[in-house]
Formats: sequence, C-alpha cells, structure tokens
Amino acid sequence: MEREKGSHLVIVDGETLTPEKVFDVAVNFAPVKLSQKAISRMKKSRELVEKWVQTDETIYGVTTGFGDFATVRIEKDKIEKLQQNLIYSHSAGAGEALPPEVVRAMMLLRANALAKGYSGVRVETVEMLINFLNHYITPIIPSQGSVGSSGDLVQLAHLALAMMGEGDVWVGKDVDPSNLKRMKSTTALKKFGLKPLKLSAKEGLALINGTQMMTAYACLIVKQAKELCKIADIAASLSIEALKGTDRAFDERIHKLRPYPGQQKVARNILRMMKNSEIRLSHLYDDPRVQDAYSLRCVPQIHGASRDAIDYVYNVVSIEINSATDNPLIFPEDKIHLEGGNFHGQPIALAMDFIAIALSEIANVSERRIERLVNAQLSGLPKFLTTQGGLNSGLMIAQYTAASLVSENKVLSHPASVDSIPTSANQEDHNSMGSIAAQKAYRVLKNVQTVLAIEIMCAAQGIDFARVDSKTGKLMKCGVGTQAAYEFVREKIKHLDEDRILYNDILKALEIVKSGEIIKVVEKAIGEELE
Repeated sequence: MEREKGSHLVIVDGETLTPEKVFDVAVNFAPVKLSQKAISRMKKSRELVEKWVQTDETIYGVTTGFGDFATVRIEKDKIEKLQQNLIYSHSAGAGEALPPEVVRAMMLLRANALAKGYSGVRVETVEMLINFLNHYITPIIPSQGSVGSSGDLVQLAHLALAMMGEGDVWVGKDVDPSNLKRMKSTTALKKFGLKPLKLSAKEGLALINGTQMMTAYACLIVKQAKELCKIADIAASLSIEALKGTDRAFDERIHKLRPYPGQQKVARNILRMMKNSEIRLSHLYDDPRVQDAYSLRCVPQIHGASRDAIDYVYNVVSIEINSATDNPLIFPEDKIHLEGGNFHGQPIALAMDFIAIALSEIANVSERRIERLVNAQLSGLPKFLTTQGGLNSGLMIAQYTAASLVSENKVLSHPASVDSIPTSANQEDHNSMGSIAAQKAYRVLKNVQTVLAIEIMCAAQGIDFARVDSKTGKLMKCGVGTQAAYEFVREKIKHLDEDRILYNDILKALEIVKSGEIIKVVEKAIGEELE
C-alpha cells in the first residue's frame, strides 16, 4: 500500500464514491467535503424524524428499544438517552485495533451512506465525520466483535463513541500507528475546536447500522487487487524469460476460442512485454521442449480467472459504497419510514470470500514458478540460483517463505460466509460474518504481495543467468517490457553473488510491488497501458 501525492478533493454525495476515492481518502489523506445536494436531502429526512418524535410515531430504534427489545416503547423524554445507551452498550469490541486506514475508510463510507438522505440524521452529525477525516483524527477501534449483520455494530459504535468525545483516538497524517499520537478523544476535539457530538433521535442507530467496516476493507482490498493483477503478469513474464519459456501459449488465436475477458487481457499483456525478446529468440528453433509447464503456459487462464473474479467483487463493492444501509429508512417524498434489512452484510461477505480465493490462486501459481526457478532440474539454471552452491544457499529459503505464505492463504481462504450464528434472542437469526471474511481477505492480499515480491526477486536472479548466450557468451536482452522490469528490479536489488540477509532483499522487492512503480516503468517501455 503506497501513498500518492496530489490527492484531489473527494465530494461526499451518497452517489459517486469509488473504491479508488476511498483509498485516496484513507491512505493518501485526500480532503473531503459534503455536497450541497446531500445536505438538502438530509435536512428533509431529518425534519420528518423530528415531526414523528413529537407525534409519538412508533419507529424502530427511535421510539422503541433495539433487537429483541423492539416491542418496548421509549418515553419521549428518554429518546436521546436511548441513543447514548445504544452506543455505550454496543461499544463491546475486543482484540487489536483496526488499522488506521481501515478506520478512515469506515468514516468516509458511513458519511456517504448517511449523505444519501434516508437516515434522518442532522447535517452536523455527518459533518463531524468529515471533520475527523480532514483533521486526521482516527478513532482507535477494536477489530473483533462484528457478526456482519445489523451491520458492523460494534466497530461503528466505537466510532460513534469517539465522536461523542469518549474513548481514544490517533491524531496525525499517517497510517502507521507508531507515527501517530494517541490521546483521549475529548482532548483531540478540543485541539481542533470541535465539540463532542450529542446524539439526537435516531442518530446513534443511524451511525452504527451499516456494513462500513467490512466494506472499508473491501475497498482497500479490491483497489490494490486490481493493481496486483498487473504486477502478477509482470512477475510471470519475468519468470518465463528466466526459464526460457515460449510465448506461443499466449497467441491471441488460442484465447479468442475461450473469450473470458481476464484471460485475453493477461495473454495480451504477456505478449506485449515479451515482444522482441532476444532470450526467446535464442531457443526458438532448437528447443526440445514442445510446451511449458502449466504454471507458465496457463498463466492467462489462471491469472485471468482471478481477474474476472476481482472485477465481479469490484462491482459489488461499488454498489455497496453508494447504498443506504440503515434501518429503518426514511423516505421524505412519501413521508414514510420502512423497516428492512439493508444492513445485512451478505453481499460483501460472499465477495470477500471470493476475492480471498482469487488472490490465493495468484500466489499459488506464483509459488510454483518460484519453485521452478530455484530447482535446477526444472529450470536448467544453477541450483537455488547461486553459482557457489554448498558454500552459499542462494535463494533456497525464499521459496520456503513463499510456500509458507501460500499455505497460510489456503487456510485463510476457507469461506467465512458459510457460517452463521443467531444473536439477540434469535431475532437476528442469520448473520453474514462478512467482517471476518474481509479481515481474512486483507491478510491474504498482503501475503500475495510478498509472494509476488519473492517471484520478482527470483526471476531477476534467474535472468542474470539466462541472458548469457551459451554459444557466444554475450548478454541477451529480454522483451521490451520485461527488460524494463528487469532493469528496474536490478536498480533496487543487486545480483546475489554470495549469501546475504535475504529479508532485506524481500523488503525491497515488496516495496517494488506495493509502490506499483514497476507498472509505470513497463507501460512506458511498451508504449501503452497494461490491461
């Protein structure tokens, strides 16, 4: 995850948010502003709520209790106390704190959902969320406790708690907690001239009834996953060069006969990058191999399937982040409130399980290419990519690390959404577990980044040997795109001529992956964007 400079203003209007904008606010600290249309919509729904309170209208969570207490009527003079009690009682999380970028994404997403104007909250309540973002105030929220239906109640309650001037927050323009200042929420509010939020009718419920924690993770994951797909293609192309693989398997005629969009994109990407490869030409006519192993030959089919899955998830997330996930919902035009279940996290739960599997497969096949690179019997390269085997172990243990990560991913890819457990005396008798699915998927994403980093590192080492012409001793070049990628890697990580601390090299390779700069380098070389 790499921060970018020059982030643009993000308008919160309930309709036009994208995963990229969420990432920009969460990680790059883009400023945020509430739209005038959103303000107008919120005022209309708020007027109705205040009218209904005065006329003793029966509204769930406004003039009644919550969950199994929905049949309990609340007296008018206790309506504000009800909302405060809701936040206190639901601030029941456990575990380590959520990453700051996830909390920032949560705040933006909740503001956007409320800005649609169907929740009946005051404008100043949403403005408080905007102020937290623009002043870099990040509530410290425990990561465990959500079952993913009635939304992420626990985490959003802890968020509301900070808005009320209670609990702890981080302050600072960074997503690394070690670089942030921890303080009491009330202290942070005073520091920036803000007053603690006093909840009014329905506002506590409106702040916590939604899928914003799981969807925050989803936005960060899917945005980075789409970029990771391009890096996976680059890594695979480098490995194909190092292993002296053929590019025949990427011929467009093959992929037109099975026209999955992702598969075709990957095949085109690899052909563009390998174009004019001197290494490929060196074994074009006298290679006894008829075809390559699946981990090379089937890259379009494997990477492509993951791409198509990620595109599906992107569409799901794009719908969710511009949806009203509250209950009840207020419809000003019809002057009616309706109780429903838009808070249920099932769409995101399924999507997060799906993307975890899709990302895991990218790492699985990457690790198989790493094994081929370090296995002399499969690669024709020096054992473990070192010329002084025995005295040196080369990149032997880098493959161990990759194997460990992909095995961990297999456990993490077991779906959370197939589980459910009833809550609130069986009134809430099906829960999505979407928050668990999202947190697992985030961990999978980070593991995949590291596996691809190791592949890039190993492939560059392999190319160091493969580019030496066995007949003339001259140094050959890779394809136009792979050569640019190879040179970029070598600028960051030098050739491993004798054993050194590989952890440092892996960190450098991981930075290459996270920054995404290698994508720009390749695109500049091939003269067009990777798909």
